[in-house]
Amino acid sequence: MPRRHVVITAHNGVHARPVAELVRLVQAHSHGVTLQTSTGAVVDLSSVLAIMDLALAEGDAVVLETPESPGADAVLDTLAGVLDPRG
Repeated sequence: MPRRHVVITAHNGVHARPVAELVRLVQAHSHGVTLQTSTGAVVDLSSVLAIMDLALAEGDAVVLETPESPGADAVLDTLAGVLDPRG
């Protein structure tokens, strides 16, 4: 499965705007995308509440993963860019 390791650099961590953007991107993708935290918590990135419950902050490391598909790498790169805009 394609995956991306990302350290969050988004200012103020992952708050409402980045979460909305993540969910919008995942809902437009034909396959689900999960996010795993360094503590092992795994959430579906199509759920605003699940992402917000993680309270992700700047400096947190996460792993994004989606099944192999023609758009998998592109969606993961775009999602990583939301979490790590400085990267």
